[in-house]
Amino acid sequence: MTLAADHLPNTAAATGDSHSLQLAVDGIHCAACVQRIERALRAEPDVTAARVNFTTRRLALSWRGPAARAGDFIERLDEMGFTARPFDAGALSAADTAQDRKLMRAMGVSGFAAGNVMWLAISVWAGVFEDMGPATRGLLHWVQALIALPAIAYAGMTFYASAWKALRSGHVNMDVPISIGVILAAVMSVVQTVIGADEAYFDAAISLVFLLLVGRFLDQRARGRARAAAAHLLSLHVAEVSRLTPDNRVEVVPLERVAAGDSLLVAAGGRIPVDGVVLAGRSALDTSSLTGESVPAAVGIGDEVFAGTLNLDAALTVGARAVGPDTVLAEIVRCMEAAEQGRARYVVLADRLARLYAPVVHTLAAVTFLGWWLWPVGAPWTVALLNAVAVLIITCPCALAIAVPAVQVAASGRLFRRGILMKSATALERLATIDTIVFDKTGTLTEGRPELIGERAVPPALLTLASGIAAGSRHPLAQALRRAAPEAPVVGNVREVPGDGLEVAVEGRLLRLGRRDFAAPGRAEVDDGCAEIWLAGEGVEPVRFAFRDRPRPDAAAVIRDLRRDHRVLLLSGDRAPAVADLAGRLGIEDWQAACRPADKVARIEALKAAGAKVLMVGDGINDAPSLAAADASMAPSAAADIARTAADVVFQGAGLAAVPATLAVAKRSQVLVRENLGLSLLYNITLVPLAVLGLVTPLLAAVAMSVSSLTVILNALRLGKAGKEIVP
Repeated sequence: MTLAADHLPNTAAATGDSHSLQLAVDGIHCAACVQRIERALRAEPDVTAARVNFTTRRLALSWRGPAARAGDFIERLDEMGFTARPFDAGALSAADTAQDRKLMRAMGVSGFAAGNVMWLAISVWAGVFEDMGPATRGLLHWVQALIALPAIAYAGMTFYASAWKALRSGHVNMDVPISIGVILAAVMSVVQTVIGADEAYFDAAISLVFLLLVGRFLDQRARGRARAAAAHLLSLHVAEVSRLTPDNRVEVVPLERVAAGDSLLVAAGGRIPVDGVVLAGRSALDTSSLTGESVPAAVGIGDEVFAGTLNLDAALTVGARAVGPDTVLAEIVRCMEAAEQGRARYVVLADRLARLYAPVVHTLAAVTFLGWWLWPVGAPWTVALLNAVAVLIITCPCALAIAVPAVQVAASGRLFRRGILMKSATALERLATIDTIVFDKTGTLTEGRPELIGERAVPPALLTLASGIAAGSRHPLAQALRRAAPEAPVVGNVREVPGDGLEVAVEGRLLRLGRRDFAAPGRAEVDDGCAEIWLAGEGVEPVRFAFRDRPRPDAAAVIRDLRRDHRVLLLSGDRAPAVADLAGRLGIEDWQAACRPADKVARIEALKAAGAKVLMVGDGINDAPSLAAADASMAPSAAADIARTAADVVFQGAGLAAVPATLAVAKRSQVLVRENLGLSLLYNITLVPLAVLGLVTPLLAAVAMSVSSLTVILNALRLGKAGKEIVP
């Protein structure tokens, strides 16, 4: 199959000549399939990354060279027995629905046949016909064959087709031993019937197919739930928008034709298509899809709006600032994909164990057959074959393969519904070990919206100059200064010195806006508990701007909750009086003021050297080094770009409840991961020897295999219930 790359809607040109692609891959049934795909694609000379998510069956592929190479990679997958197509949430949903219906039809056929065959088999076993002779028994066996064989052929096609594709490409997958087991049981029963033997196993063969289909159906539904979060996000995209032309006409254009600076009309009931600012109108937005906040947010002229949010009340005119991949919505999707595509330590362990599956299981089944048939047991070949079939079925590694991804997906989905985005697949493991939490102050513990006080005492010209310089920074104090004089002309070529402030040359004069010791080092400290920044420079007398900022509404409750099990510190670049005032109000005993970025990093390194596992929560450019230095890190969604990039977790909303919620889910998920791995290993360690010893029939093996997979999935879903209990 050839699929031109320019027909792949998700193909995206990256930097230089590199390209990436998201593909949905059918035919992945076990970890061995994942490894085959990744190994084969990575062997291609141009491929720079190939990662398959076993749970969602999504392939993330990157390569150097022309986009048309995508067709070559899809053909390579086809040769290996896998069907790949562009990852599209709508198409996948339709495909899942079709697959569900197919499995349900197969389950219906096999279940009906199994019920009837079982009744006939019970009649034979129980001796319902007291005078049953060989002819009657043979007739009942033939009736069972007439019912069971067509059903086995039709309902088992799901497994046969997958196994045949794998064998044709020179490999084996999980469906190969399953198909061998079912076919052997059916063929053996036919042989027994033809030769007039006392026993046939049509009931076991068709029941085996039915139970395997039940397990496959439930597995399919569980994966559908795993994809639901990402699919929901992708569904928030808008395909067409109403754009205002320069002569104030309205034209409907595809979103791809919208650029930053365009003015868009968003009707009531429509979704905001871009990140931007309201140019005209007032309305309320449902932001629950992105932030988890259920209360609509009122917006008016000058307010920021984000793609994917729903306009509830009245039409808005929105000026586009970011479109497509540059929007917050696109970033959220990338975060979800990164969390899903990553490979945690336990996933690597499970993959290594599953890698041994194919050679070990076939060898074990062969040894079982020969051991029972030839030496040392010397049993009839039918008994030896039944025991070998039981080994093939019971060693299916479904439970082991999904033990970790099921928990990982459940945890990511649970946190996402709280507006918490995991950017790293290993973050859960690291967060589960945290015992020390370091908070930044402004924008993290506080709302990050300080307001300028006493502005009437500041000369208007200096306030205008300071506001123009502050326009070049996202620091909360700079933005507060900007809000105090929004009409001030923006001063260009401003350089931000992390941890200190802003520096710019205006008409040949060097001016500084920032910390007192950076902008006006000769001035005495003012001990009024307010945050401050200073403006000073050549020809400009130092001017102090004082601000007050409120703590986040739940900050005190969150700190009180965290202190029960964690050590909590406050490290701030702000002045000591302001930091001491906030620390006192929130009950933080261990605080340090006037910290530069290097000071924060040094303190975190010292904590780690003492054996602490440190979580850093910060939002500013000056927090980026400490976010990277900590064992794990979190940043609010309003943080500076570099802080969000450095953080492992980004959380939405106005509160800090995301911090204890994330820690609780992380710890709970690691417990469930260990439980799942333990259950999977216990299942194999206990039942495989029993199957080799002939104590488990193929029917019981199918029941055990399905039960083990369902047990692992249900155990992972316990995380959702636990999350509701622990989230404030």
